[in-house]
Amino acid sequence: METLGGTRLAQLFNDRQSELLGEWIAQQYAIASRRGGVAEAQLRNQFVQFVALTCAALSASDRVDFNTPGWDEVRGFLAEVSAQRARQGFTPVETAMFVFSLKEPLFSRLRVELLNEPARLAELIWTVSTLLDALGLYTTEVYQTSREQVIVRQQQELLELSTPVVQLWEGILALPLIGTLDSARTQVVMESLLQKIVETGAAIAIIDITGVPTVDTLVAQHLLKTVAAARLMGADCIISGIRPQIAQTIVHLGVNLSNVITKATLADAFVVALQRMGKSLQVGAPRTDGAGASGAAPVNPFSGV
Repeated sequence: METLGGTRLAQLFNDRQSELLGEWIAQQYAIASRRGGVAEAQLRNQFVQFVALTCAALSASDRVDFNTPGWDEVRGFLAEVSAQRARQGFTPVETAMFVFSLKEPLFSRLRVELLNEPARLAELIWTVSTLLDALGLYTTEVYQTSREQVIVRQQQELLELSTPVVQLWEGILALPLIGTLDSARTQVVMESLLQKIVETGAAIAIIDITGVPTVDTLVAQHLLKTVAAARLMGADCIISGIRPQIAQTIVHLGVNLSNVITKATLADAFVVALQRMGKSLQVGAPRTDGAGASGAAPVNPFSGV
């Protein structure tokens, strides 16, 4: 919305900057101190920059319209402050108060200076209210966008952390899955597994679903897609963690896993993977060095290595 009084407000900002800063900084420091990480010197610097940019925009024309190109630098500055506060954990209200804290000091100065000009006073109070409301709402919009970006980035990082691909043995990978397996996560799982297959040249990948709470048709389809993608890269997959209730669910759903090796535990799957790699497990012989009864030397549990 366009209002009048821009040049008069610019003059007020310039003439009363020290007084405005004193009242504004008290409110802002009270808010910032609850969050930590924002020093008083930084707040003062932000205020000075904000006032300088606002005065430049106000001085350009007596007509005040926050949506015009003349306010681009003010919008850019507020966007930077709002994004920074979103990262620091400020609330939307606390972020908007960066602007709204100026209302009371400005109104007080206007009432004193225009005591004998009620019509002019009403006009400028309306201009200040309209302008600061627009500025405050803009900070809230930027704050919301910044928070959404932070949340999306954190979700992506959690997805990557929740899908680690571990090399159990030369040529054998393990991918333990924990939590719900949806389309977005399946894509991350597939990319992580395929990348690790390329890096290690693994021939077998064990997908462990012990930590997946439920398996429905959609989850089964995601698993089959991952298995198919791994096969295209030259690696066979073994699915472990098939608990009795999951086995019953898969049967009831009619999901065809006949062409995929499945095992109840990760240990069982690892044994199968070793066998397919031409390795085998042996139980160690008894010892007599204080831990056993005979004098036989310990046996390497992995033969054929």
